[in-house]
Order: sequence, then C-alpha cells, then structure tokens
Amino acid sequence: MIRHLGMLISRLFRWLIPDPFVIAILLTLITVVAALVWGRFDPEKDRWLVLLDSWRDNKNGIWKLLAFSMQMCLILVTGHALAAARPIRWCIDRIAGIPGSTMSAVAMVGFTAMVCGLVNWGLGLIVGALLARDVGRSLQDRGIPAHYPLIAASGYMGMLVWHGGFSGSAPLAMTSEAESGKILPEQLVAQVGAVPLEQTILSPLNLIVSLGLLALVPMILMLLSPRANEEMQTIADFEPMDEASFEPEPITNVPRLLNRFWPISWMLAGALLFGIWRFIDVRGFGSLGLDEIIMIMFAAGLVLHGSPVAYMHAATNAARGCSGIMIQFPLYAGIMALMVASGLMAQIAEFFVEIGDERTMPLLSFVSAAIVNIFVPSGGGQWIIQGPIALESGLSAGVSPGRMIMAVAYGDELTNMLQPFWALPLLAITGVKARDIVGYTAMVMVAAALWIAFWLLVWS
Repeated sequence: MIRHLGMLISRLFRWLIPDPFVIAILLTLITVVAALVWGRFDPEKDRWLVLLDSWRDNKNGIWKLLAFSMQMCLILVTGHALAAARPIRWCIDRIAGIPGSTMSAVAMVGFTAMVCGLVNWGLGLIVGALLARDVGRSLQDRGIPAHYPLIAASGYMGMLVWHGGFSGSAPLAMTSEAESGKILPEQLVAQVGAVPLEQTILSPLNLIVSLGLLALVPMILMLLSPRANEEMQTIADFEPMDEASFEPEPITNVPRLLNRFWPISWMLAGALLFGIWRFIDVRGFGSLGLDEIIMIMFAAGLVLHGSPVAYMHAATNAARGCSGIMIQFPLYAGIMALMVASGLMAQIAEFFVEIGDERTMPLLSFVSAAIVNIFVPSGGGQWIIQGPIALESGLSAGVSPGRMIMAVAYGDELTNMLQPFWALPLLAITGVKARDIVGYTAMVMVAAALWIAFWLLVWS
C-alpha cells in the first residue's frame, strides 16, 4: 500500500510542481499581482514604480542576498567535500556491512544520516546517500533480501532535522545584528536584535524536538519495513552512481609537489581553527554563526583530505549543486523587497496576530512554513521571505524570537520529505527515483509533524 501511495504522490507532484527555478519566477509574478491588488501605497506615488524601484534596489532589492547566497553555497560545498574525505568514506565502508536485514539497515542509515545532518546538512545528505548505497550493496553481496528503496529513503532523513542543527540557516543568520541585517528590514533588526544559539539551536525546546526525532524516526522506518521476501527490491533493480576516485598526478616537479604537500592544507586548517577559538573566546559559543560553521567544516575537510589538490577536487564536485542557490536567491530577495514596499508583509503579520496568540503563534508559523517550503525549497530562501513575517507576528503576540525562529525552521525541514529538490544528490548516488521513496518519506513526515506540533503547542 505504501509503495502505491508513494507512486500516487510522485505523480501528483510531477503534475503540479514545476522546476524550483520556475516556481521562484512564478512566485515573483504572484507577489507583484498581490501587491498591486492588496498593497498599501502612498497615493501620491505610482505603485508600479514603487515596486520596480524596490525590486531592483542595490541595497534591499534582488542583490541584497549576495553575501548570504555565498554562505549557503559554502555550507553545501564544505559539507559535501567533508563527506567525500577518505576517513569518512572508510567509516561508511566499515559500517555498511553491519546490518543483517532491512529493519536494521533503515534504522542505522536513518540515524546516521540524521546525526550527520545535525552537524551539517550537506554532510548529512551525502553521507546518508553513500551509506544507503553501500548498505544496499553489502546486503546483496551477502545474499540477504532487502528493500532498497526504503533504505535509500532512510538516507534522506538528515534533511528532516538539519534546520535544528549547526548549519540551520535561520538560527545561524540571527546570531548577530550584522548577520540578520543581511536579510531583515532595518527596523525589524533594531526590534529583535541578536538571537544567540542558546535561544534557538541549543534551547531546551530544540534539544527535545531534534533528539526526539533521532529516536522516533528510526522506529517509524523499522515499522515501514516489508517482511515478505516477494516484497523486496534489491539494489540490482537500480543503477547507483559510482563516483570516480581522485588520482593525483605523479610528483615530477615542484608545482606538483606543492599541490600534494599536506602541511599547506594543515597550516590553513590550523589558522581557521585558531580563528574559531579566538571568536568563541571573545564572543562566546552561543554567537557562532554561518561564517564560523563554514570555517569549522572547511578546516575539517582540509585536514581529512590532506593535500590541497585533493580537497579542491572534492570541492569542485560539490560546487555543482550550487547553481540553484546562486540563481534563485536573488529572486527570493526581490520577493521580500516587494512585500515590504507594498505593505503585504505587515498585513500578513497582522493577520497572524488576529488569529493567533502567544500559545498558538509558533504552531501557526510551523504549519505555514511547511506549506511555503514546498514552493520555496530552500531554508535560507524561505527565511528571507517568511522570517520577517514570523518575527513581527511573534513580537506582536508576545512570543520570543527564538521560538518563532525554530517554528519556521521546523516547518521548513518537515516538508523536505515531500519536496524532491534537495533529494537530487541522493537520487543520483543511490540510483532510485523520487517516486520510489516519497511514499516512505511522507509517512515519516506525518509522524514527525505530530511530534513537533505537540511540543510547539505545549512549550511555553
């Protein structure tokens, strides 16, 4: 039944949802129309020109997020490159032979992907995909019947918890006024100020929600595991990807020697880690932001890859996944500018204040974020659009910024289980199709939604 549900959901999404870039363009057009119909403008100004000027403005328009876009690209690249390092791959190869059934395989793969996802979403995505593929091969080589699509779906579970971890776009973007000023309107930055990690990622609420998911999700995956051998689908039915190993050029001259000279990488890694130590010493651990997390992942990758040329090979492969971020983020910034200039953002905030209160506001933001993520499949891009609305609504209802940030973060990560945008690397590595896994991820999503909604509603 679950397989049929997965195929139904996949066909529905293929029929309804276009490419994410097309979605970003359509959302821009929809925002323009909504602004013209419901926006609040100065009657002495031409509303068309107001919208155009706000959209193309260098400071607050489509180019507002250039720095933030680079941060998101580096989060992906450094996480992906770290997952490709030999020590990480060695660990994956070793533990791939542990499971002896589909039930134990999905529990181990899902748990590992989520733990890595809490460290870095790029790391969790790639480690989960590689581990799912290698577990499927190991089970086949040992002659153990297994349901490979469910194992592949388990490898995607890192994207269910990532926004509550140390690469979460929304929490890390709010740890200082300088960072939040890259995204939020100036008057909102002045009201909210800096939101340290102790109020978001390290808060008791997030520890309960995220650590609870680490226990809940593997159990759900085990319950979804088929029992009968005739229901199994081994990896032989699919075409997983075999990435080319890095073969450095032989050392025949000084430049090639320098390319493979590991002390060069270690010196840079040491400087990066010393910079992190100095930051924590001066600002405190709770002030860690996107830049500092990137520095840590960068340093770890340099150390584990060894030579500079090996790290650049891994980073080059990882950079292929950045095109969507680079092209779509300017459109998200433009949408935010249009909403601010037309007054739509203020009206939406007022609507949430009218229907919600201190207790229900986080839950309403969670639900709306889950819906928005289907159409804006980017944690950073979604925070750009929804973050100002959530924070303004929360301030009016008396809800702390930290709770509102995490409510949006949970909604964003939840519907990753339906939105196949970030699953593309996993699908390529494992060789499965979105329709093969979406039924399983949707079932996990329902259980996770109930868990998160309960804590958002009862937490005070």
